[in-house]
Amino acid sequence: MKNNKPKIIITSGEPAGIGLDLCLNLAFQRFPAEITILANHNAILERANLQKKKIIINTKASLHKGNGELHVIDIPFVKKVLPGELDKSNSLSQLRSIDFAVNQCIKKNYDALVTLPINKKILSLKNKIFTGHTEYISKLCGTKNKEVMMLLDDKNLRVALVTTHIPLSDVPKSITKNKLENNIKILCSDLKNNFKIQEPKITITGLNPHAEEFGNEEKRILIPVIKKLINEGLNLTGPIPADTAFTPKYINKTDSFLAMYHDQGLAPFKALTFNSGVNTTLGLPIIRTSVDHGTALDLVGTKKINSTSFYNSIYLAINLANNKK
Repeated sequence: MKNNKPKIIITSGEPAGIGLDLCLNLAFQRFPAEITILANHNAILERANLQKKKIIINTKASLHKGNGELHVIDIPFVKKVLPGELDKSNSLSQLRSIDFAVNQCIKKNYDALVTLPINKKILSLKNKIFTGHTEYISKLCGTKNKEVMMLLDDKNLRVALVTTHIPLSDVPKSITKNKLENNIKILCSDLKNNFKIQEPKITITGLNPHAEEFGNEEKRILIPVIKKLINEGLNLTGPIPADTAFTPKYINKTDSFLAMYHDQGLAPFKALTFNSGVNTTLGLPIIRTSVDHGTALDLVGTKKINSTSFYNSIYLAINLANNKK
């Protein structure tokens, strides 16, 4: 019988971090999908020994039964992976792993990509800073500067961002009328098409304290764009002060918030949802989800690793893939 379950590909991230540990936990968690992991065979088997877990590596993908089996495509590394110890020698292999996964999704050999955390410094060069998965994957997809980062939890709290991994001093000049309008339209479109929300209600935060009292970005940029799009039929509220946005008054009547910069949106989001949130990239031709935490080098090999965000990332990838069918 032909298996019509979604095909999910997972990049295991920084090999010295908890990505491999999370993959080991995944081996014993059932999912309604075919799951393929990109990881170094020796590294994942050695991590299994460290965790005192017995797994079986399969060479052929099949429905993920949670019976201790993993379908793993071997990623060669230059140097042996040492748990908790970063090694820049293996950085190129990590990038090639991301390249391969994205290309396979573009070719529709997989229905969705789930990424585990990487270390940005390890993947950066002296003259070329690696800003993150979001921007890198968008460039690979040919949608550079059109991507929108959004985090969400299983209770439908969604927070999207206008700007992501840039210095705070660069935020004001990065928020142009064109960028804001494009981000709102992408957010609205993906909520409709991918999340099946017919008339998404979007709440937009201000850039400045009290959303107008200090600075003039609200009057010059935010308010004109919001009014224009409301006249075009979009259901928008804002700009509202960011310090009161993430309260029940707004959360209960919002399908997604749109925050102006990284910490403005993610600090309250993580305070409300830590360990359960999921990161996804909107505006791409592929489905990409991710955990909302880092490599946690200090937790490698321990029993303190929380897999909730990882599992939620897979569930979201499966749901979005099914919505596209």
